[in-house]
Amino acid sequence: MLMSLLQLRGPGVSATGVFMASLILLAGCASGPEPAPQEMARSSHQTAPADLQLLCASAAANSAGVEGARVLPVSSQQLDAGNYQVELDAAGSRMSCIIDGEGNVTSIQPS
Repeated sequence: MLMSLLQLRGPGVSATGVFMASLILLAGCASGPEPAPQEMARSSHQTAPADLQLLCASAAANSAGVEGARVLPVSSQQLDAGNYQVELDAAGSRMSCIIDGEGNVTSIQPS
């Protein structure tokens, strides 16, 4: 890019002018400061603790009649002060689990 700007330089255009134009172009490529962790998209909601996700996976395996190793948590979120929703992949089928903070599964259903 700098080379092409230098080649386009005609009479009356100084090397300093070309250099300044290059800096302006490069400044447009700079990114801003990193957002705080709480402002990042991935942390916009509270996820279920790992032990609750695994309890949901076990309940989903029993419900779907598949081996436990074939059920994996895909995502989770806190619904309210004491309940979480865990989305699961049960051997290729999607399932949704609602579990409370004490580990009691209140709902397992296809999603």
